[in-house]
Amino acid sequence: MPTSHEIPATHEAMVWGYIDAATPPILRVASGDIVTLHSFPAGGAEILPEQRELVPDAYREAIEALPQGPGPHFITGPVYVEDAAPGDVLQIDILETSVWMDWGFVAILPLLGTLPDAFTEYETVRPTIDRERQVCIMPWGTQIPLDPFFGIIAVAPPPAWGRCGSPVPRIFGGNMDNKELRPGTTLYLPVFNEGALFYAGDGHGVQGDGEVCLTALETGCSGTFRLTVRKDLDFDRPFAENKTHLIAIGLNEDLDDAAKEAVAEMVKHVCKRTSLTRNQAYMLISLAGNLRVTQLVDGNKGVHMMLEKSLL
Repeated sequence: MPTSHEIPATHEAMVWGYIDAATPPILRVASGDIVTLHSFPAGGAEILPEQRELVPDAYREAIEALPQGPGPHFITGPVYVEDAAPGDVLQIDILETSVWMDWGFVAILPLLGTLPDAFTEYETVRPTIDRERQVCIMPWGTQIPLDPFFGIIAVAPPPAWGRCGSPVPRIFGGNMDNKELRPGTTLYLPVFNEGALFYAGDGHGVQGDGEVCLTALETGCSGTFRLTVRKDLDFDRPFAENKTHLIAIGLNEDLDDAAKEAVAEMVKHVCKRTSLTRNQAYMLISLAGNLRVTQLVDGNKGVHMMLEKSLL
């Protein structure tokens, strides 16, 4: 039987602004075990609300105690998964995600976002979160249903890469900001280190495809993941699926190249799961695959393709 583990929301269990292979594991688990963790919003003291009672002591302690790397994200981990080795794949079943804070923030910041030259009146707002009704309430009154997910899900990068800043998603996952990575979805990541070294953080209460102004509803989320080592898979890039769809993921500085990566990945996975030729798979996804802009704001832009499994 798999064992369930819970990682408390403390600075001892987190890094701030980076992902690497050198940070000692905070937990060791067996393949197939379940891990529950809790995240803080990205950013530092500058994004906190004036009402001190709204900010958990552990969040303030993390801001004060952790040295900040090149990014703004608090990330829980790493978790060492027994038997994982370079060349394997870590299967991450996303079992549950929920918002545990009563506020979040949305920001327009200098030189960032999709239209940095057009939006120079910088602003941060802090929507109220009604967890009972599962909505966030914008300052002007609009109510948006919550749809929480973790912006960052990762394994540690190759050791030779050293410390990687948290903002840029890469082949180890990271800040993909893909709203399809919600409960019911399985993410596959290639493993580059002994133990895989799993990280997760950057809780989002809700986000649109594109994340165009720079942020989602940045807030505190809790998540439960099943971590399974797969030695029978040869994936060399992030890939995901849910009950109904395959989800191919492209990440590149150039949006066209990110789209090409997502299309090429979908062709490859369709061919693996069917007897279709590459040409037939390419034609199938041209008719039935849907390319979506994941995010435009993280250095490497994201594009993902959705394809209904029923068509296989």
